[in-house]
Amino acid sequence: MELEQLEHTATAVRRDIVRMVAAVNSGHPGGSLGCTDFLVALYFDVMNLKRDADGKVIFDMNGRDEDIFFLSNGHISPVFYSVLARAGYFPLSELSTFRKLDSRLQGHPTTAEHLPGVRIASGSLGQGLSVASGAAYAKKLNGDKSHVFVLMGDGEQQEGQIWEAAQFAPNKKLGNLTAVIDYNYAQIDGSTRNVNDNRDLGAKYRAFGWHVDEMKGNDMADVVKTLKKSQEDPDVPTLILMHTEMGYGVDYMMGSHKWHGIAPNAEQLEQALNQLPLTVGYSDY
Repeated sequence: MELEQLEHTATAVRRDIVRMVAAVNSGHPGGSLGCTDFLVALYFDVMNLKRDADGKVIFDMNGRDEDIFFLSNGHISPVFYSVLARAGYFPLSELSTFRKLDSRLQGHPTTAEHLPGVRIASGSLGQGLSVASGAAYAKKLNGDKSHVFVLMGDGEQQEGQIWEAAQFAPNKKLGNLTAVIDYNYAQIDGSTRNVNDNRDLGAKYRAFGWHVDEMKGNDMADVVKTLKKSQEDPDVPTLILMHTEMGYGVDYMMGSHKWHGIAPNAEQLEQALNQLPLTVGYSDY
C-alpha cells in the first residue's frame, strides 16, 4: 500500500477497536490504539504473506516460506483481530462477535479457536520472544529465507523468560528475527518506571548481542522504514524500541495508563469516532 492508504487503513482499524470494546464493555483499547500503525504497516506493506492466484491471503499454520508474526502481549487483541480481518484472514463482520460466548475472537488470542492468523495463545506475558526465536531458528535450519516478527509490551520486559530468549537469539545468529517493544512506559498498574523500572532496555539488548533501533510508532512512514531496515543483517537479530502513545488517535485516552483495560461508554465512543473519520472507500464492520 501507499503511505496514505496505510494511514487510512489505520484509522479504520482504530474505529474497529473502540467499537469492539465499547460493544461488550470489555477489552484493552489503550495499547491497541497505540500499536495500530505498527500492525497495519506489518500486514499491509512489510510482510510477505502467502496468497492464492486471486491475491487472497492463505493461512498456513506452519508458516513456511512466508513472513510470520507473533503477538506476545495478547491483551491488545482488538487491534490484532481488526488487522487480520481487514487483511482478509476472516470476514470483517466477525469483529462484531468480539469477546462474546462461543466467539473465535476471545479477549486473548487462542489457538483452540482455530482463528486464521493466530499462531499461538498469548495471554500469559513473557512467552512471545521465546516462541518467535524458536520459529526463526526453525526457519534458519530449514533454509527458509523468510522473516519472523514479534511484538511485546514494555511492562512485559519485567518477565524473566524474556531474557532467556534474548540470550538465545544472538547466540543462534537469528538475523531473521525482529522483536519490537511497545515502549509507552505504561502498564496496568501505572508507569513502568514506578512499577518495576526497566531502565535502559536498549543497553541491555545490545549487551546480549542484538542490533537495537528506535522508531516513532505513531508515524507510519518511520514504522515502515524501520521495519524494512531491521531485515538487513542475516546473522544478528534486531530489537526495535517503538515509541508509542497509549490511546493514540483518541485525545481523552492518550497518555494515560487508565485506558489500558477499560472500555469507553456510549458518549465517549461517539467522541472517539468523531475524532477518527472514515475515508471514502472504507467502511465499518
